[in-house]
Amino acid sequence: MTPYRLAILAAVGTGIQVGAAIVATRFAVGQVGPGSLALLRYAVGCLCLAPLVLASGLPRFRARDVAPVAILGILQFGVLVALLNLSLQYIPAARAGLLFATFPLLTLVLGAATRREPPSARVALGVAVSVLGVGLTLGEGAVAGVGGPGEWLGAAAALGAALTGAVCSVLYRPYLERYPTLSVGFAAMAASVGFLALVAAGEGLFDGWPRVDLAGWAAILFIGLSSAVGYLWWLFALRHAPPTRVTMFLGLSPVTAALLGTLVLGEPLTAGAVAGLVLVVTGLGVALR
Repeated sequence: MTPYRLAILAAVGTGIQVGAAIVATRFAVGQVGPGSLALLRYAVGCLCLAPLVLASGLPRFRARDVAPVAILGILQFGVLVALLNLSLQYIPAARAGLLFATFPLLTLVLGAATRREPPSARVALGVAVSVLGVGLTLGEGAVAGVGGPGEWLGAAAALGAALTGAVCSVLYRPYLERYPTLSVGFAAMAASVGFLALVAAGEGLFDGWPRVDLAGWAAILFIGLSSAVGYLWWLFALRHAPPTRVTMFLGLSPVTAALLGTLVLGEPLTAGAVAGLVLVVTGLGVALR
């Protein structure tokens, strides 16, 4: 199998993992703050990756590349996840996943603006159809008042997370061409843990043992383990396929989040959400045909 096809399979796995992690986060975020949950998530992720890094050798970066990789890690794991966790305090997992699915559109725009990826009419059409599905679901939620008075704050946070991810997806490529995927992933994730520790301290995480029940700890462990694997898949996909094509598969995350949100959390699956999911999947098919 060619590296490109493996990259597409890795992107599929990442899209599903993101949706599952959104639902698990929705379950756990009520027991611990968004920044604290992000810290615990990536502390577990770093512990999972550490044996692989030690076995393959510690990463060696050029001095000029250390700061950019660290900043990308802070954005990818710190800012993005904190914003996504914040959104899940106010809106259902399915809606947060759909808003986060604007990721490919933002990546397409940034890739074209920076001339890192030539624009494609077919990909642009597929992204537009997906975003139409996002707009349909968001509009239904706003009219129905689903999510309470924090609806728009939650929506803004989810969109901010998508924009942050798009920026990182475009800017990661040069470093993935110079260094092994595992080295970049571990260094970026480790940098984010230091940043998130400051955020978690502000939330009072270190004032005492977190008041998280057994199910909450199970959710945090799942999020951390799956994030470590999913992030390596994500970087591998970005290394061997265009960023816009890779991020299109995040359209699978709202599908996964909607189904698991209904099955696990008992969240309603409305007609607007179903129609939005259909449009997201249709857009994915158009772009990748």
